[in-house]
Amino acid sequence: MRIAAGSEDITTSRFALSPLWELLSALRLLTGRSWQADEPALRPWLVRTSDRYRRLRREVDLDIVNALEPQGWGADFLAPIPADVSTTIDDLLAQVRSTPLAQAHREVAEALRRQPAVQPRLRQILTSDQVTGYVADVLAVAWQVLLEPEWPTLRAILERDVVYRAGQLAAKGWAAALAGLHPRLSWQGDGIECSQWQEEDQALGGRGLLFVPSVFIWPRLAMRLEPPWPPALFYPARGVAALWERPRRPLSVAGLDRLVGPSRAAILLALENPASTSQLAATLGQSLGAVGDHLAVLRDAGLLSRARSGRSVLYSRTPVGDAVVAAAGVRSAEAAAGVGSE
Repeated sequence: MRIAAGSEDITTSRFALSPLWELLSALRLLTGRSWQADEPALRPWLVRTSDRYRRLRREVDLDIVNALEPQGWGADFLAPIPADVSTTIDDLLAQVRSTPLAQAHREVAEALRRQPAVQPRLRQILTSDQVTGYVADVLAVAWQVLLEPEWPTLRAILERDVVYRAGQLAAKGWAAALAGLHPRLSWQGDGIECSQWQEEDQALGGRGLLFVPSVFIWPRLAMRLEPPWPPALFYPARGVAALWERPRRPLSVAGLDRLVGPSRAAILLALENPASTSQLAATLGQSLGAVGDHLAVLRDAGLLSRARSGRSVLYSRTPVGDAVVAAAGVRSAEAAAGVGSE
């Protein structure tokens, strides 16, 4: 499949995050409706979340969401396209609730057509005038139970990816950025080639393309090009295999520990890639306040810098910080294991 992209498309393309897409993808994994449930990188999270999911099924009408996502298809109004990296779950659920009723009913009809007859109770809800609000309420509870506790870590990983990709795009251009995005994507001439799909060629037509990293889509791609939604490409974020494990410390960090202290040494090692305060706290087992204090000290010493990404602030090592880590003769566990490499 080829997607023609003109100069206007290139200049208007951008990155975004979608908490709601992550939730829907996670639900597909937990219900066994996705082949990705067998992926080793996602298995730790699935095992850890299974009890919460079983309790959720007893308390919330998840069947209504499943009915809108028959095999190989999904109702678009369930996952509106996010605006940018600062879009929140509340922003997206508000869009679900405000979906024009005629549009929701068209997508409901298509979902029902693509599967065996659903229970009369579900059909009654799906074809009612309250369908969008009902679905949004179900998704809101599912979010609170399944992903809200994990979101600081998830968001930081997704933001790390955006920072990295945007840097690739700015430094090396579209060809290099797309080549590193996924092995089935490439930039050829004046368009994007994707070997995952065999559909007819399409054109962005000046609308640009929204790049949305995802954890739970790993390792495949997804794309939405049909109006009324903006064109969007969902791709696997880097470093998914390390998401659910705390980074292990190298065997010998005594010199670095003595220089800056063990907690600050752990932070320096964890910042092989940019991360937020909340993500560092979650992965290192330190309190938010302690991490914030250590970050301030390391930044004042010139070992770290910070940059805003949407509503978050991401910290990264400066060249001086890299030199200190290198001089101590250690690497982070992530770098040693090759996590996040292309």
